[in-house]
Amino acid sequence: MQRIYLDHNATTPVHPAVLEAMLPYFGTEFGNPSSAHQFGQRGRQAIEGAREAVAALIGARSPEIVFTSGGTEADNTAISGVVEQVLRTQRKSAGSAPHLITTVIEHDAVLNTCRALEACGVSVTYVPVGPDGIVSPDAIRAAVRPETVLISVMRANNEIGTLQPIEEIGRIAAETGIVFHTDAVQSVGKVPVDVNRLGVDLLSLSAHKFYGPKGAGALFVRKGTEIDPLLYGGPNERGRRAGTENVAAIAGLGKAAELVRADLAEISVHVSELRDRLERGLLGCIAGARVNGDPTRRVPNTSNLMLPGVESESLVIALDLAGLACSAGAACSSGAVDPSHVLTAMGLTPAEARASLRLSVGRTSTREEIARALELIPAAVARQRSVGPNREMAAAQ
Repeated sequence: MQRIYLDHNATTPVHPAVLEAMLPYFGTEFGNPSSAHQFGQRGRQAIEGAREAVAALIGARSPEIVFTSGGTEADNTAISGVVEQVLRTQRKSAGSAPHLITTVIEHDAVLNTCRALEACGVSVTYVPVGPDGIVSPDAIRAAVRPETVLISVMRANNEIGTLQPIEEIGRIAAETGIVFHTDAVQSVGKVPVDVNRLGVDLLSLSAHKFYGPKGAGALFVRKGTEIDPLLYGGPNERGRRAGTENVAAIAGLGKAAELVRADLAEISVHVSELRDRLERGLLGCIAGARVNGDPTRRVPNTSNLMLPGVESESLVIALDLAGLACSAGAACSSGAVDPSHVLTAMGLTPAEARASLRLSVGRTSTREEIARALELIPAAVARQRSVGPNREMAAAQ
C-alpha cells in the first residue's frame, strides 16, 4: 500500500543530512560540552555552531539563542520567565499583580501556562479572534493596562495556519514598553521570520517542525530582556536553562536551520502549489466543503477544511486505514472529547468543528500523492456521509 503523509504540522520527517549531522554525538563524540578537555570542547563547538545557524535563520544574534527541549519549554520559559522576574522584583516593592495579554487560539503550551499563572494570582486577558482566525491589533491595544508586562501572540496557528499581524502588535508593544513574545513554532521553516522586522523580544521555535529532531527547540531572548529561568541548576545556556545540553539534538536543530534557510523559497513554492491543488480539488468535489480561516493570510502548506456530514476523528482513522495520514486538529489534542478551541473561537459550531480536517503538506510531498489523496478523501467522506449520524447536516448544505 502506498502511504501518504499529510500531517507535517504535527511533525516532519528528519532530513537525511540532519540525521547525518547528529550521528557522531551518539557515538564517538560523546563528551560533556561543559568539560574543558577536547572531548567536551568538540561538543561545545557543535552547540555554538548550531546557535549561529538558528540565529541566522531568524535574524538574531547567536548569544540571544537559548536551547530548550522544544516549543513547549520555550513557551513556558518565555511566559513564566517574564512573570517570575516581575514578581521577584515586586517582592521588594508594593506593585500590583502583573497582567498578561494573549489570544483565545494559542497553542496549549501558551494557554495552559497562562492558566497556571492565573491560579497564582496573575491576571490574563484572552483576546478573541474574528471568523477568519485573525486577531485585531486594535483589540490587543485595547487590552493593555498599566500593569501589563507581557503580550504573547502566535505567529501562525497550528490548526488553520493563519498568520497573525505580529508586526503591528510589535509596534504596540514597543510603544507601551511591554515585552512581546510570539510562538513561532508553526511559522519558522515555512515563511520568512525576522525577529527585528516582527518587533518581538521573545520567540519560540521547535526543530521537528522543519525537518529536525524531536526534543530540540530554542527561545530567542532579545538582549536586554529580563527573564527568570524555568529550570535551576548549573550555568548552562548563560544561566537561562540549566542542565547538560542534548548535543546530538542541538546539532540536528542547527543543521535543520541551515538547510531550511537555504531552501525556504523553493520549499514555499513547492508546498503552496501542492496545498492549493489539493484544496481546489476537495472543494470542487465535496459538497458543502469550505476553508476554515483566512484563505490567503496563512502559511503555504496548511489547509483546514470543514466537511459537513462527517465526524473528523472517524474520518482520520478511515483515511489512515486507506494509507493516508492527516489530522482532525492539533496533534497534541488527539483523542480530545471537546471540539477544537481554535475553530469554536472563530464561530464554528461544535458539530462544524468536529467535521473539520487538517491537511498539511511538506517538502517531501509529491504531486502523485496529492492525486491519490484526491481519490481517497472524497471517497471516505462519501462513505461516512452515507452511514454517519451527520448525514442530515450534509444534506442541508
